[in-house]
Amino acid sequence: MNLENATVKRGLLTPENIAFYNEQGFLVAPDLLDPASIAALKKEAVEIFRGHRGHVDGLLETGGVPDTEVLKQYVAIHFPHKISPLIKASLSNPAIIGILTGIVSPNLKCMQSMLFVKPPGKAGQSWHQDEYYIPTRDRSLVGAWIAIDDATVGNGCLWIIPGSHKPGYMMKRVPSASDEYADVDTVDVSGYDSTDTIPVEVNSGAVVFFNGYTLHSSLRNKTSDDFRMALVNHYMSAESMLPWDQDGKLPPTEDLRDIVMVAGADPYAWKGTINVNKPYLRPEVLKIKSTL
Repeated sequence: MNLENATVKRGLLTPENIAFYNEQGFLVAPDLLDPASIAALKKEAVEIFRGHRGHVDGLLETGGVPDTEVLKQYVAIHFPHKISPLIKASLSNPAIIGILTGIVSPNLKCMQSMLFVKPPGKAGQSWHQDEYYIPTRDRSLVGAWIAIDDATVGNGCLWIIPGSHKPGYMMKRVPSASDEYADVDTVDVSGYDSTDTIPVEVNSGAVVFFNGYTLHSSLRNKTSDDFRMALVNHYMSAESMLPWDQDGKLPPTEDLRDIVMVAGADPYAWKGTINVNKPYLRPEVLKIKSTL
């Protein structure tokens, strides 16, 4: 596998990049966001978790607590774009959208944002496929993982199994007792060799793109003072409907219209849009869609 073609250099998507994404299920774009944009996201994260961008159930009183101590209380917040104009604007970042329209569709919508804090000591996510949680019908789901901090093996960077999206189906999940993960279950990856998994270490400002069927995970942050903050936005083709009930939180639907158009035209614009998803804090132990 030629990892050189995994890198989108200077933000310019090439035919070789597209071929690599189709074959291996991920891409890495170093330095896609400039330092000023990253600094703004860091500052905004503090404002969100201090409750300065709006009410979110479970947020603690902060008073004169230092920023780092505030952030250490949390794992992540889902849908921060609902209360943060800056994060909502990030959904349409031209550099990110330029790559996405090249690997997904010229017509693109976003349905979710997640702001991960991952302070020292916090557990990671077990092996999973994003499509398991967010159904896109046409397999167009892509996660854009923005590194706000440097992501290393030590502080819990992404791990990916290249090519694991190719079968195109939801893989079996089994119980997990690993101390590395916050989840109670995980995709069974016993059919893969350990050499099939690769760490995706990136510097602040990089963006990792991965297909909704690509297996990925992250381990516990084992550092004593190193945060691994990341903003993860999920996109799909606007041509596809979104039968997503938010894991039972919302009424069943053939097409959830709580979306943000970020490129091109919306074939379903005649349906209008709705605002039903609310920001919520990610729990320490995850049992999303789990029967365990």
